[in-house]
Amino acid sequence: MDLASTIRSVPDFPIEGILFYDITTMLKNPAALKESIDQLTQHYQNKKIDVVAGIESRGFIFGMPLAYQLGVGFIPIRKPGKLPAETVAESYDLEYGSNTLEIHVDAVEKGQKVLVVDDLLATGGTAAATCNLIEKLGGEVAGLAFIIELSFLQGRDKIKNYDIFSLLTYDE
Repeated sequence: MDLASTIRSVPDFPIEGILFYDITTMLKNPAALKESIDQLTQHYQNKKIDVVAGIESRGFIFGMPLAYQLGVGFIPIRKPGKLPAETVAESYDLEYGSNTLEIHVDAVEKGQKVLVVDDLLATGGTAAATCNLIEKLGGEVAGLAFIIELSFLQGRDKIKNYDIFSLLTYDE
């Protein structure tokens, strides 16, 4: 299946000059949604993954079913103030701003192999911050999985020491 054909491009969102790749059109397509989860599962099914970490919020959409398919648990990586227990935080820069992510201090056990899942790899700041959070807690980043990678933003450079898998890559 051609997953790229199910992605909508929205110019000037969220700010002028940004071309936004909208996955909502893919999500409403049952065959495309199934294919994306199946491809991720196939890629990771024989790798040593103890838990999947999904980055808020679109990482939850793909991370939960992937964790289910792999037979492992799921950890939410959230924006500040969303997790009820004690957290550790990491701030990072975006293509057009900055943000902070949090994880529960007891979410990752020392030595656990964690697969990080998000919908998009752009500048790499969000992914790098998530890797830092996992490693602060003693976990090992087993890989990073994305639906879309914007290679022209060179986000891989910030996470080049990790195994990266993207279903779709856009060069411009």
